Amino acid sequence: MIESIIDFANSEGVAYLGMTLILSAFLLETRDFLNSKSPTYLWMMAGGAALLAIRAYLIDEWAFFILEAVWFLAAVMGLWALSNRN
Repeated sequence: MIESIIDFANSEGVAYLGMTLILSAFLLETRDFLNSKSPTYLWMMAGGAALLAIRAYLIDEWAFFILEAVWFLAAVMGLWALSNRN
């Protein structure tokens, strides 16, 4: 079971999904369909960065892993700030 989960996370499909989430959020934000502080934008960024960070870790791409881990943490901190404001 664990092996199949790791194989899935190691697949290019996960990378494409993560990339699609991040690029979609960015494109929607730059076209004024989303606000960079909206929950939807932050969830898309956090989800995409998490998927890419997991894949980067599994394929030993450490610079990419650090980039995506920091990106994920920034999005989570944004979500946390939103939840504390309400």
